[in-house]
Amino acid sequence: MQSVCHCCDWIRHHYGHLSAEYLSLLDQMGGDITKQNAPVLFPTSLYRHIDDAEFEDKVIFLKETIYQITKLFDGNMKSVTWDKKNLDDFLNILERQLENLNSCVSPAMKPERRLKRYFKKLNTKVLRKMNYSAQAWELIRKEMKRHLQRLDILAAQMY
Repeated sequence: MQSVCHCCDWIRHHYGHLSAEYLSLLDQMGGDITKQNAPVLFPTSLYRHIDDAEFEDKVIFLKETIYQITKLFDGNMKSVTWDKKNLDDFLNILERQLENLNSCVSPAMKPERRLKRYFKKLNTKVLRKMNYSAQAWELIRKEMKRHLQRLDILAAQMY
């Protein structure tokens, strides 16, 4: 596990750059973001709660959210019509972000359970219920954009 100081430097100098890259790729890999709302409410209260948390808790939240996003994108994606290279680049950058955040967090530190439940509901009520359709994946893309934008704000407020 890296020191808090090193993590702070890494978040300050690299997180925002990688975040800008994957947000751009998320936009570029498909058409316009859908206007349809997902049947699972965005966890605004979780983000409000984490805004007041300690530095280490924020790092855990960043790591866990990105981990949950990568897990979602590990599902049945046969129906997506997104640009394959942009999708691969998006996932690779997320993985890099996750690796760096993992090195900052002790494995003993447990993430917020409500966050895991939220992502499980997205998987169940959007992807599975909609049979992993292109429409379901577009809803996921929209929701992940919201999360990644909110994580970017959180990281920017950490220093």
